[in-house]
Amino acid sequence: MDASIMTVLIQDGITTGAIYALLSLALVLVFSVTRVIFLPQGEFVAFGALTLAAMQAGQAPLTALLLVALGLVALAVELIDNLRVAERRTRLPARLPLLLGKYLVFPLAVYALTRTVALQDLPMLAQIGLTLAIVVPMGPMIYRVAYQPLAHASILVLLIASLGVHLAMVGLGLFMFGPEGSNTKPFTDLQFNLGESMVSGQSVIVVVTVAALITAIYFYFGRTLSGKALRATAVNRLGARLVGVGINQAGKLSFTMAAGIGALCGILIAPFTIVNYESGFLIALKGFVAAIFGGLASYPIAALGALSVGLVESFSSFWASSFKELIVFTVIIPVLLWRSLTSNHVDEEA
Repeated sequence: MDASIMTVLIQDGITTGAIYALLSLALVLVFSVTRVIFLPQGEFVAFGALTLAAMQAGQAPLTALLLVALGLVALAVELIDNLRVAERRTRLPARLPLLLGKYLVFPLAVYALTRTVALQDLPMLAQIGLTLAIVVPMGPMIYRVAYQPLAHASILVLLIASLGVHLAMVGLGLFMFGPEGSNTKPFTDLQFNLGESMVSGQSVIVVVTVAALITAIYFYFGRTLSGKALRATAVNRLGARLVGVGINQAGKLSFTMAAGIGALCGILIAPFTIVNYESGFLIALKGFVAAIFGGLASYPIAALGALSVGLVESFSSFWASSFKELIVFTVIIPVLLWRSLTSNHVDEEA
């Protein structure tokens, strides 16, 4: 292996590691706030990539129709929940316009837009914005329908629910996009010289976007009231409830951020590789490996773990491409052993 090949492998490892860092951040966030091991994270990656690919192919993405369906289900759940409790029933007329706007009007407006606009003629930034408008609201809707009723259940019950949501979304992905994979147009064709090696402009865009987003999230957690509420919920759910932090609102916000991160990761990787309805799961699973480095609690360690996973995957693909996935997932075994030996057992919080 000469220096030019090593430079290419390091570049590839840093690019993929940056994606895994974002996904690990989303997984840590969701688990810290809601105790949910978010298995469907990969489906948001696939939905983001395939929705954008459908637009660029001149097709109206069926994810817009799924958004309408999820909105109707979430609206029905909200209405039933409000009508069941007398105190909430009295406040329902005041809340009804907000519920209708969030769960019915907005999804229908997005769906109508995908049916009336020539999507393939839109600028790429507009296509990306519309993709995020379709996929991101699915996060809080799924939380409202599948997870909020189980907010106080055990982690095992939440994991079973997460598995069910994952399987349902995989099936919906197959129905909406078919078994064939797709990719999107490149963001740029620019190349940069780094010594004797070439650096892809696409890789630079990915790394800069990930770094900017992580920085924005850092300031969001540290400088905004809702960010501090999320941090409080992640540190101590019971204490957060006692000081007035809404656990359900925190859960919806964490799922919104996770859905946005997943969809953005799908958009970022789609120009590099073919994405199909089930490939997002494997990508998110590598983000989960990175999250395990941080014990599903530490964001900086999870980010470092993500870069390590990206570099291991890159060099494994060069030395032993047939065993690339095996090598990546074997890395988690010593980490789990180390965590098991050094961590104290803590009873699950009620």
